[in-house]
Amino acid sequence: MAGPLSTEFSNNDLLFLLETVDPGLVSRIDTIKGDPLIVEGMLDHEAGKLFQRIMLIGEEGIMARITPRFLFEILLRQALRDLETQSYTVERTATRKIPVFDATDVVQLLGRKEVLRYLADMLASFTRTESFTLPVRVRKGIWRKIRFSDMDVDSLARLCETVDEEQRFGFYKRIADLCLFILGMFPEYATPDFRYSIDGRARPGFFGRRRKSAEDYEEEGRRFYRLAGEHKDARTLELAEVFYQLNDKFNLAKKPLNHISENMLWFRKQRLFPSPSSG
Repeated sequence: MAGPLSTEFSNNDLLFLLETVDPGLVSRIDTIKGDPLIVEGMLDHEAGKLFQRIMLIGEEGIMARITPRFLFEILLRQALRDLETQSYTVERTATRKIPVFDATDVVQLLGRKEVLRYLADMLASFTRTESFTLPVRVRKGIWRKIRFSDMDVDSLARLCETVDEEQRFGFYKRIADLCLFILGMFPEYATPDFRYSIDGRARPGFFGRRRKSAEDYEEEGRRFYRLAGEHKDARTLELAEVFYQLNDKFNLAKKPLNHISENMLWFRKQRLFPSPSSG
């Protein structure tokens, strides 16, 4: 679970918050940042004002003013406010849009502060990505260097298989997060309707790899959130309940991310996030 709000946000984040709520409070920043309840109250009551200021500042200015973590906290809180006024969300496929009357359930999930904070942390983590090369034993006496990317579900799953269970928590978590991130922020990378040829066989994806459908990502996301929640590190980090919620309500968890992707990111998503793997 996320730590105290006063340590989650940078001084610039808190300065932005206080300037927006009441410029007269700026001189008290040192006192206020030591009281997470005050910060939480401001975020709860002034989410709309914070969102409007972000929209007015625009792309270039806002990324120089606040951290991605703070930006996503505000966007998720605004998504919660927006969804509270709706009776349905929209499921999008490659060919059509389908209204689903689940907005109340989405609001209930996102209204859990630990879930909202986790999603903000998750989104911020995808503004920083890594690729690395590791020696992996193919068979006895034979090792091969394989390149892995933490934006590629398949390479992460392969790497996860090479380490002991005790070391797998971070991989379980990242794989599950990546599945949710793709369906939430880049649903166009899934192939729900057109991955099969006329004879019913799966079409190959890039470089001969079969591209994943939305159903594939949801199934893997649920499975790896379950595995992450069962790992001892989840209890140590007080994340087991969050993982249980995301496993059980995976399809609901993507809805606020869809809302942000479609309605709030006025700049190109690729400027904020690197593109996920298409595999």
